[in-house]
Amino acid sequence: MTKRQKNALETRQKIYETACSLIEEKGFANVSVEDITNACGVAKGTFYVYFKRKEEIVFECCKEWFSDVDRKAHEHKGTIMEKLVFYFKGFMEGVTCGGVELCRQWVREVINPNDSPGAMCGGKYAYDLRRLTAFLNDAVKDGLLKKSTPVETLVHIFMCELYGMMTCWCMSDESFVPEEWVDRFAKVQLPALLAPYLDGFLH
Repeated sequence: MTKRQKNALETRQKIYETACSLIEEKGFANVSVEDITNACGVAKGTFYVYFKRKEEIVFECCKEWFSDVDRKAHEHKGTIMEKLVFYFKGFMEGVTCGGVELCRQWVREVINPNDSPGAMCGGKYAYDLRRLTAFLNDAVKDGLLKKSTPVETLVHIFMCELYGMMTCWCMSDESFVPEEWVDRFAKVQLPALLAPYLDGFLH
């Protein structure tokens, strides 16, 4: 890597980290591109070298976290039920750690993709959908679920649950506790959803 390339990567990271920090502190709507560039000491035009618009940073802010949750859930020892609960709790921890304003922007992008044209259209939702689909397909491949498991159907049910929790958390102004709801979902609904696709016992 050349010195110029290294400097470019460092500048992009600086903008990214500053933006995430400001959004979490002040809320997405209260942070402008100029606020970001002023805070990290770069010209406003420099921002657009690395990001097309402010919204693009929203998805980037916690991508690494969710990728890590996915990896750890794959490696988690236990039944498929325990793996999924681990996945859901890690997912919601990432959502709440990002702050309610960041979460609200994710929800807006999914509900009204016209506000986020091109690659940003429901970016986080599409990313999560791919990750969870791969997770369940791997569970089938590993014999944790039957080959007849309707992966696509289960993924959409789980996505509705996760995004419902995200929305409830935003609507309640953080008084809704996602981790408690994951426990309820795991106790009441998850066993019934998975039971037909387990070979007589909880893998």
